[in-house]
Amino acid sequence: MQTLKEVTIGNLGFPRIGRQRELKFAQEKYWRGEITQAELAQVAKDLRSTHWEWQAKAGVELLPVGDFAYYDQVLTLSATLNAIPERHRGEEQADRVDLDTLFRVARGRAPTGGDAPAAEMTKYFNTNYHYIVPELEADQSFTVAYEQIFDEVSEAQALGYRAKPVLLGPVSYLYLAKAVGGEFDKLTLLPALLKAYKAILERFAAQGVEWIQLEEPTLALELDSDWQEAIVSAYEALQHVDIKVLLATYYGTIAHHQALVSALPVAGLHLDLVTAPEQLAGFAANLQREQVLSLGVINGRNVWAADIDSIADRIAPVVNDLKGRVWIAPSCSLLHTPVDLDVEAELAPALKQQLSFAKQKLSELAQLKRLLTTPEKSGDRVEIDLIKDTCVSRRNARAEAADRQVNSRVAALSRDDYERDTVFAGRQTLQQQKYRLPLLPTTTIGSFPQTPAIRGLRSRWRKGEITETFYTDQLRQVTKDTVERQLKLGIDVLVHGEAERNDMVEYFGEQLQGVGFTQFGWVQSYGSRCVKPPLIYGDVSRPKPMTVDWAAYAQSLTDKPVKGMLTGPVTILHWSFAREDISREQIATQIGLAIRDEVVDLQNAGIGIIQIDEPAFREGLPLKRSGWDTYLKWAVDAFKLSAAGVDDETQIHTHMCYSEFNETIKAIAAMDADVITIETSRSRMELLTAFEDFEYPNEIGPGVYDIHTPNTPTVDEMVTLIEKAAHKIPLRQLWVNPDCGLKTRTWDEVEPALQNLVQATKVLRRRLG
Repeated sequence: MQTLKEVTIGNLGFPRIGRQRELKFAQEKYWRGEITQAELAQVAKDLRSTHWEWQAKAGVELLPVGDFAYYDQVLTLSATLNAIPERHRGEEQADRVDLDTLFRVARGRAPTGGDAPAAEMTKYFNTNYHYIVPELEADQSFTVAYEQIFDEVSEAQALGYRAKPVLLGPVSYLYLAKAVGGEFDKLTLLPALLKAYKAILERFAAQGVEWIQLEEPTLALELDSDWQEAIVSAYEALQHVDIKVLLATYYGTIAHHQALVSALPVAGLHLDLVTAPEQLAGFAANLQREQVLSLGVINGRNVWAADIDSIADRIAPVVNDLKGRVWIAPSCSLLHTPVDLDVEAELAPALKQQLSFAKQKLSELAQLKRLLTTPEKSGDRVEIDLIKDTCVSRRNARAEAADRQVNSRVAALSRDDYERDTVFAGRQTLQQQKYRLPLLPTTTIGSFPQTPAIRGLRSRWRKGEITETFYTDQLRQVTKDTVERQLKLGIDVLVHGEAERNDMVEYFGEQLQGVGFTQFGWVQSYGSRCVKPPLIYGDVSRPKPMTVDWAAYAQSLTDKPVKGMLTGPVTILHWSFAREDISREQIATQIGLAIRDEVVDLQNAGIGIIQIDEPAFREGLPLKRSGWDTYLKWAVDAFKLSAAGVDDETQIHTHMCYSEFNETIKAIAAMDADVITIETSRSRMELLTAFEDFEYPNEIGPGVYDIHTPNTPTVDEMVTLIEKAAHKIPLRQLWVNPDCGLKTRTWDEVEPALQNLVQATKVLRRRLG
């Protein structure tokens, strides 16, 4: 490898939550009125200072600013642009937006101002991060109305750093937005939006900012000609501001837009070379004079340590050819990774040495720069050799993790293993005869409030302060209480409440072979909601039953049916940090077999209704439609494999939340779940249109209670939603349920809402039955 003279370390963004989730806890204290807004702001300022310091020490020269958000960066941009729904504004708040306004948009409630229905929330492209969907009207105006990002630029500069503001680009912002108040072409808003963006860029230029990062992840999609033209017009309009634009793309290849992108008047281009390394050659060959090329070579969406030596060998020719115009960076923002591996004291050394969290990925970039720039005869070659030896050791450790028994079982599968014995119509008759449920049966999605007492109990148990027996006895009391509350409310199909579970994926990850877990590997899902994904490092199997005892105990307390609650194979895969040495299809099949074993054991223990949640089903869709069929086939197969081992009388449910169903409805139907429950309350049943147009054949429970807001829906509101659903779906196919699990809510919030849900159902039974 030739000796290189100059490589710049870049970064697109850093996790905002803190390595001990400091932001989450401060947010929730503020919402509860336990701290002031100034105290919340101080926690945020301290976190930004720490994260900037880490990045600067690793050699990042232009620090991303604006990657921090109190709830969601798309919502922060909406506030900056004054694109806030009127229902969430405070009195006399036409030209200014404050922090409580953001919280009202996201949660429907804030410490100040009146309650109002929260804005929609959905997945950000193919990630498990949720963004607040902007609501734009045909006559929408845009003005700079929120100062957070400008204040943070000044804050970084005062600490002596070179700030690089980060914003979602104008075209992607429009693409992700929702048209409200009637149908119209969102692109008609682009000229007005560009004026606001120019005003923002001019503000940055006045602050002495040299570079701005504008992100256009929509370029990874197969855009039609109108949206392609919008990209061109947007960046031609923004080129006249005295500031350098780094156009950042990620989550996939943009090679199909290569000619368009290479001609744009931008100072730099960032490419995701983890998901699409093959696109490098074409863009490098067509780079404009003096244009910078940012190489996203460290995986910003997974936790496995990079093969630094292989990366260096692959990119060295381009770095040499471009002579100082190359930046090395993560593939995307590090928002999707845990913060700091250093705090993980309990990981097995063999597993820990294979991992890299956000802070460590910065160090990987520094190591990569040393590999690329250290002369062959330098005294630093000892360190370089150590880096290479570590990479070899990691590769060998991954190769030794194979489980022959799991692989043999997968190889022996036939198509019969993926199919129920009888088609749905036949199963439905048998299930109706067995359970004799009323019209519009009521249920919940699975979890009930994880109270401070439950979390404290789990913490004491993990620390060894209480015995296993005492812990289990206490949780049995919680389970009994949960069942009794549901019986008192009049719920038709009960759940045990999942008091024993920390998280719907982590709980299973802790019990599956080939899967590890961390103490502090938290990542943000939305707002203050953080998840701790398992680490799938080897072949996956189920050594013993995981949920049977809890479900059987709950069922022993009542004659009403109690659902067994499982997380499906596709969601476990997508919400874990999965190994990269075999295909995701292979991993999903292995997990499908493990869940199948659990489903069969639940049935044999007397649990006749079993829910296999797949909220991440759509999340795994490739960004390009050309790859959809392949993904959907193996994703559907993984679910069917998990569910097909039971008798016809056993009723299989699944649950999906915050998904657009129109484009995947055929695949959802092919999953052949007896009942599907979905999120629909925030969309006011709009999401049901896909099931109506397709004439979905199985049973469906559209959510009528938005659990992501503390507001209690009224009986009349729920009646209206159920009536809307009944106009779209045959009445005998309908269930009534909340949007999602209730673990994040309190009993004071849950019980009145469920009481109203049951009462609304009774009203509709009398009216419609």
